[in-house]
Amino acid sequence: MFAVIKTGGKQYRVAANDLLKIEKVEAKVGEIVEIGNVLAHGEGENVVFGAPFVDGAIVTAEVVEQGKNRTVIAFKKRRRQNSRRKIGHRQLLTTVRISEILLGGAKPSKKAAAKPEAKAEAKSPEAKAEVAAEAKAEAAPKEAKAKKEAKAEAAPKEEAKAAPLFKAPKGEPDDLTVIKGIGPVAAKDLAEQGIVTFAQLAKLTDKDVAKIDEHMPFSADQIKDWREQAKELAKK
Repeated sequence: MFAVIKTGGKQYRVAANDLLKIEKVEAKVGEIVEIGNVLAHGEGENVVFGAPFVDGAIVTAEVVEQGKNRTVIAFKKRRRQNSRRKIGHRQLLTTVRISEILLGGAKPSKKAAAKPEAKAEAKSPEAKAEVAAEAKAEAAPKEAKAKKEAKAEAAPKEEAKAAPLFKAPKGEPDDLTVIKGIGPVAAKDLAEQGIVTFAQLAKLTDKDVAKIDEHMPFSADQIKDWREQAKELAKK
């Protein structure tokens, strides 16, 4: 038997024991989730279609993993000076294993394990207070350790981010805005990365151009054009 379900704005054809990645579902690993939007179900050539959904039909699935999809980059460039926009998106995904396809209002045979909160409610107020105190005492050192590790990881990242790509030479900087295509904002960005003179731009190697293209919002062709202009200006 198979079913066609709708979740996260997408449709999937599923059968029992199928592994499926769908848009994030709020559930913990091991829990059973119900998908009530069943568009069709069938076995072989016998197919029943809903209008739009089949009444009394649900699909249950066990949450296997919570994760993320690969990063998708949206890059927009217009014919304007320094007009480009780069945005990344990483979709949250839930991996599920299809458990059952239920028809006619049938109930799932497998249920999710009881949550710790539900167990605590069955206890007396004194017992709940004791459990809460124990949980808090256990969580405190873990939180402190996590904060310490996060701070230690963030420190080298901040240092790496602060380090410029090139070493600025001593002396007075040149007015890079003289170069066609470099405005005040672009000149400031270049200065922050240690590029402040025509001579520096003129001596950029293809490897340097690739490095700038990777770390700054300028294309390789644009940088090469600046390099050619800088060669003429550096001679003056």
